Amino acid sequence: MDNATLISDAELNVAPTYGRYPIALVRGEGCRVWDADGKEYLDFVSGLAVCNLGHCHPGVVSAIREQAGKLIHVSNLYHIEPQIDLAKKLNRLSFGDKAFFCNSGTEAVEAALKLARKYSFQKYGEGRHEILSFDMSFHGRTMASLTATGQAKFHGAFKPLLPGFRYMPFGDVESVAASVSEQTCAIMVEPIQGEGGVNVPPDGYLKGLREICDANDLLLLFDEVQVGLGRTGKLWAYEHEGVAPDAMSLAKALAGGTAIGALVASDKAMAFEPGDHAATFGGNPLATAAGCAAVDAITAPGFLEHVQEMGAYANAGLEELAKRHAIIKDIRGKGLIIGCEVDVDATSIVTKGLEAGFLLNVAVQKVIRLIPPLVVEKEMIDKLMNFLDEALADLAK
Repeated sequence: MDNATLISDAELNVAPTYGRYPIALVRGEGCRVWDADGKEYLDFVSGLAVCNLGHCHPGVVSAIREQAGKLIHVSNLYHIEPQIDLAKKLNRLSFGDKAFFCNSGTEAVEAALKLARKYSFQKYGEGRHEILSFDMSFHGRTMASLTATGQAKFHGAFKPLLPGFRYMPFGDVESVAASVSEQTCAIMVEPIQGEGGVNVPPDGYLKGLREICDANDLLLLFDEVQVGLGRTGKLWAYEHEGVAPDAMSLAKALAGGTAIGALVASDKAMAFEPGDHAATFGGNPLATAAGCAAVDAITAPGFLEHVQEMGAYANAGLEELAKRHAIIKDIRGKGLIIGCEVDVDATSIVTKGLEAGFLLNVAVQKVIRLIPPLVVEKEMIDKLMNFLDEALADLAK
């Protein structure tokens, strides 16, 4: 089928929960995708930071094919070999001692929120259930994760939201310290805010939150759904400050494009007992086999060094553009999550990008968010910079 036919069928049959662009992508390889009409695009969105290894990574594809021929699903009433293997890898590579598996980022966040309340209930009983999160955060679309999200535009018609959440200014340790009360049980934070505009906190911020949590016996919850698994040039974003959380939510890139979510927690924080939480498809053999292959690829020698090199190269390219385009107000990020903030509405640049053969994303209307596959090469970045040079000039007009 061609683009027009697929789009027509989608409009008739698929729920209108996304404002989709007028193309239907049908094939991908590495940093390139093709639509149903055969047009090629360079992907600087990565399925919203899912395809860190690029599209159809050979190791992930091979793992899925092999596992699909052996065992796709059994209940978590039984032990699952690739699930155990993936848990061991995540714990070995992080602060964690135990891993819970689910199917998405919002589920991983929900698990973290429930864990924090269970931990506090076990130690302190009822009434100590409040969770602090941050302005411009994004944690998901289900009710608790939506409530934890500090952006009113996502709340809309879904009020009343759940009780027991408060929003703090992002980057301000003192305001958090002053806001902790007898009802507070946890602090949830993205080490870098992605959907909120690639907001990087000041140095020492995560350490400050860690100290507040330690002083008050609160759980520190990191949402690394978007920035984990190598996106920032380190395996985990928290490594940039050398601060470990008590629990960390993961998803997106964890299984190379296959649906998965995970909550990694320390033994201290792992208050869950049988019956407290579950996910029917969580940690199924197919997804966790893909996850093992993806984690092996991301931790292979030289991979993270490549991310750091390409991130620095892209950042330098944007800094050069900033010298020629006064509408660029800020460039920020780490590794290959980079935000280029302009002083006008930049959403039209996405459509221009499609016409020119680029998949692009804009956050909060004014931040061009670059989240390409981590296997991106310099010549691909050069092509994007050439496009942005012209597009920014047009945008300024």
